[in-house]
Amino acid sequence: MTVYGIHASHEQVHPRALLDAVVGAERAGFGAAMSSDHFSPWSARQGQSGYAWSWLGAALASTDLPFGVVTAPGQRYHPAITAQAIATLGAMFPGRFWAALGTGEASNEHITGGGWPRKELRAARLRECVDVIRALLAGEEVSHDGLVTVDRARLWTRPEEPPPLVGAAVSVETALWCATWADGLITVNAPEDHLRRMIDAYRTAGGRGRLCLQAHLSWAPDADEAARIAHEQWRSNVFAPPVCWDLELTDHFDEASRFVTREQVAEVVNISADLSQHADWLRSYADLGFDEIYIHQVAQDQRPFLEAAADKLLPLL
Repeated sequence: MTVYGIHASHEQVHPRALLDAVVGAERAGFGAAMSSDHFSPWSARQGQSGYAWSWLGAALASTDLPFGVVTAPGQRYHPAITAQAIATLGAMFPGRFWAALGTGEASNEHITGGGWPRKELRAARLRECVDVIRALLAGEEVSHDGLVTVDRARLWTRPEEPPPLVGAAVSVETALWCATWADGLITVNAPEDHLRRMIDAYRTAGGRGRLCLQAHLSWAPDADEAARIAHEQWRSNVFAPPVCWDLELTDHFDEASRFVTREQVAEVVNISADLSQHADWLRSYADLGFDEIYIHQVAQDQRPFLEAAADKLLPLL
């Protein structure tokens, strides 16, 4: 059966309220959770960006849910530090933690002042980071000279079983590439034909492990309110690559999204006041073969949705 989880959006919700939300999500009946890991939101309207790794320890300790995080080693994080963070949570909460690795976005990585590499260099850098992280999790002493540099690093605290390293992808090409190294694949909701091609590409190329989807939705008891929330919170997130990769500041995203319409937001967020409609959309993703679907209610106040999910959405699923 498909596992339905909750997505914890640090860019929209204060970490204290977000911790309350995942505790409430477990109580509502969600079976898993995943977390973003950004330094900056995409819009001043979203207004938050807590540190995911501190929060993940609290969330894992406060629930019995398995958790994942989508992170980008190589620039803001040295891969040895990412490996240590993964190992510590894996050791403290055996079998409950996984990490998805991606090439990142300039809005988070520019803060180091090192410049934003071309896409092919970011991919090559991530591949080096994957090898470094795997070797450290396996107990090796690692030295590496390349797009990242590591000098005689060793992890002294490690889990008995290394947490899975999942590949983050939004294109068929990246899904193919992830099949060469990842323990699973995660992507975001998109037209079903595109998702089907991504899954087929990953599996045909020998991709192993779980298939995960982050599904953006906006629900409110009133249809106009659901549309308003989605437009207010998520219109800075409608841009396809390379725009979403390369903009640096919330000011840039907010200026670029000034004329984005509600209809355009509805192309990337499932918007409805009808929970049965949301259940149909989510089931259609499950039918494609996703093992885990992480629901992202794009509102800042998560409580009304969690109550509605407990009463109707999760029983429908």
